[in-house]
Amino acid sequence: MPTSSPAPLPAPGQRQERGPGAGVGTPHIAAAPGDFAPLVLMPGDPRRARRIAETFLQDARLVTDVRGILGYTGTHQGEPMSVLASGMGIPSVSIYATELFRHYGVRRIVRVGTAGAITESVAVRDVVIASAAHTDSSLSRILVDGVTLSLAPSYRLLHAAAEAARQRGRSGGEAVHIGPVFTSDHFYLDRPAVFDALERRGTLAVEMEAAGLYAVASAEGGEALAVLTVSDHLRTGDVLTAEERETDFDRALRIAATALLADA
Repeated sequence: MPTSSPAPLPAPGQRQERGPGAGVGTPHIAAAPGDFAPLVLMPGDPRRARRIAETFLQDARLVTDVRGILGYTGTHQGEPMSVLASGMGIPSVSIYATELFRHYGVRRIVRVGTAGAITESVAVRDVVIASAAHTDSSLSRILVDGVTLSLAPSYRLLHAAAEAARQRGRSGGEAVHIGPVFTSDHFYLDRPAVFDALERRGTLAVEMEAAGLYAVASAEGGEALAVLTVSDHLRTGDVLTAEERETDFDRALRIAATALLADA
């Protein structure tokens, strides 16, 4: 990670010249072939993607900004690595993950996002590594006729993330938890009985993208994982501010990047 202040990145709409491939892309990504590294970090928020590019990647350059969804490519620990925002929800993350896997040769995507804790054993600012993603979306039922799919991450990435968390240990009172999350289609879901039932079955947190990412990776032959910072708590009412949600995710980011680099 750079020790000095990074040079400002190009603003959206001022993409650096990429050569003969400039201008080609998919319906949602303006990057040229080869602009994305095989390893991709995927936050939901475009501003978080920009912050990752500025403070975590080296020599990052803007490669796409269609619809304000920012993507950058640089290096981390000498390995090419990209970051692309996903937007919110299963439909949005499914579009971007599919195009990365299918058209840009991406092999691994790790979501670095936020989640709301369900169980009292998980606190705000803790990290949750999603070993499975339950969902109220029809996604798990429509991909294979007559089957409800189990949506799970790459075991290799999950194992690498768990090992990275173990080696880093506990810092600042923040813990790392590994277990299922609930990917909901409804941000303002007001069904307490649902969360009670999920908690009894070991579900740690709720978010909106992991199941979509896991489903796409399975369909496209890629690898995926979600490493989430707990931004609010359904039981206690604790919550991070909007600014804290954007900036307070360094531990999850480092775990995610270490997982991406495993056996790369």
